Amino acid sequence: MKAELKHINFSYRTNSGKEYHIPLSYQLFGKELFSAPIILVNHALTGNSDVSGEKGWWKKLIGENQVINTEKYTVLCFNIPGNGYDNFFIDEYENFTVSDIANIFLQGLEILNIKSLHAIIGGSLGGAIGWEMLAKNPNLSEIFIPIACDFKTHDWLYAQCLVQKFLLNQNDEPLQKARIHAMLCYRTPESLNARFQNKYNQEKKRLESEDWLMYHGKVLNERFSLKSYKLMNHLLMNINANESDLEKIQARMHMISVDTDLFFPASEIRSCYEKLKEKKENVFYHEITSIHGHDAFLMEYEQLNTIIKNIL
Repeated sequence: MKAELKHINFSYRTNSGKEYHIPLSYQLFGKELFSAPIILVNHALTGNSDVSGEKGWWKKLIGENQVINTEKYTVLCFNIPGNGYDNFFIDEYENFTVSDIANIFLQGLEILNIKSLHAIIGGSLGGAIGWEMLAKNPNLSEIFIPIACDFKTHDWLYAQCLVQKFLLNQNDEPLQKARIHAMLCYRTPESLNARFQNKYNQEKKRLESEDWLMYHGKVLNERFSLKSYKLMNHLLMNINANESDLEKIQARMHMISVDTDLFFPASEIRSCYEKLKEKKENVFYHEITSIHGHDAFLMEYEQLNTIIKNIL
């Protein structure tokens, strides 16, 4: 059964000084709130609060008898305001940063009277929000599992997002074109070459790889808003947790990278781990091996499940 979409309404002043009414939406899965340990799941760029169940985008990780077992935990997921899943959109998206989203999530937890969490788990942009939340509230969670993400936007990621921004500001099929470019960042040359092997679709008169890219552009355009994509891309460009605050985080941290990730390279995540390890004992590093690149955190479930099972 699909979890009910709930709302919390409050006013929020952004770091840029703008006032907004935020209808923060969320879903709860598993045990009733306050009857079990709470795990907060932060969704990725085109994700949403629907993380479990029939159409849940992380259903191979979260659910009955899954590694994040909804028979054992309460799973909470907020929608990033403006992602459009709850029909709320933000026109002035540049007024928001990942720091703002973290503040909004923290305010949501406060209104729900949630003082502490068993774990915060997030992939990509969702993990970056987790970094910001814990930099602001170091005692919030017992465990932190950032997957395929870092605490800041490095130059390579910023450059790719800048190309996305250029594409999204065009008039001719902006979202489709941006998504096609993004897919080439989410995957790797090895992944595409191994899958398609230059096969040509005679009926459509184009390479099967081109057909696959066009399909992904079309599908996202049908289910996602251009306004939302612009916001999410902008957030990816503006991940900037204060590095000096990271060592104050009390949670046991398990950083998970993908060895072929082009968006958040494993080398950058390892570097963060090594710096923190010099100052903290409860920091651990794990690496998914895959030819698929960044999207491996949504594909390599056997590896991801094994890693998280040993953490929780």
